[in-house]
Amino acid sequence: MQNQYKTNISDLPERLQQLHKPPKHLYQQGSKLKDILKNPTVGIVGSRKVSTYGRAVTEEFTNTLAKRGVVIVSGLALGVDSIAHRACLEAKGQTIAVLPSGLESIYPSSHQGLAKQIVQTGGSLVTEYEPQEKPMKHFFIARNRIIAGLSDILLVTEAAERSGSLHTANFALELGKPVFAIPGNITNINSGGTNKLIQVGASPALSPEDLIQELGLTSAPIAAYIPENEAEELLLELLDQGISEGEILHQKSGLGLQAYQQHLTLLEIKGVIKPLSANRWQKI
Repeated sequence: MQNQYKTNISDLPERLQQLHKPPKHLYQQGSKLKDILKNPTVGIVGSRKVSTYGRAVTEEFTNTLAKRGVVIVSGLALGVDSIAHRACLEAKGQTIAVLPSGLESIYPSSHQGLAKQIVQTGGSLVTEYEPQEKPMKHFFIARNRIIAGLSDILLVTEAAERSGSLHTANFALELGKPVFAIPGNITNINSGGTNKLIQVGASPALSPEDLIQELGLTSAPIAAYIPENEAEELLLELLDQGISEGEILHQKSGLGLQAYQQHLTLLEIKGVIKPLSANRWQKI
């Protein structure tokens, strides 16, 4: 394979040498880590079985961060990982995929095309396993410590209480890295892990700006927001008309409750609206 490198422990990035069990070496394909890691990094992980809400917030956060020059680190897995990699590529950003297998045994095999695209667009594939080595169960948890080690901040966008992404969060906490989690519906099993993380001390990520500020990046000028769909356009028009009470806003919108709550939450995450007291809303 082209652009493939082997890095021994003495030449590993310092952040990986700080791991409790640093890898003895790394195999890489694509851009070299020493070049990519000159930029700030955010690890984005979560459930393999992702909800519509989980997909939307993962794409929104990733897109905003990547456009600000933040490198996205994830594990090439199904669900949140691959959504984050793809959203980063769509935003013309750089992404690092940490593999639980060798470079010539991409897992899952359905992501071979995604892995190739990551390399072709200036990103990197990283693994501590020999090129032909197949994934084993314990490789996945071991892989997660490298994701945590490469990340300045770790973000969990959606995760059930037994999600493997919580191992990544624990590794990040052990390294003293900031951990953020996106709050979710308390009745949704997919949000049990993220809500629990917040309960035990992770920072709630209410908008990408929370991470941008944590990284010490200056805020970008705020441009006029263009609604991305008819539901957003309708809700913003109602707010412009002075309708701020949640019940009336829901009734006037004609949206189903789930759709109404989802679009309202996404507008808040995007920094377009903000909640007031007594279930009222306001445009920013």
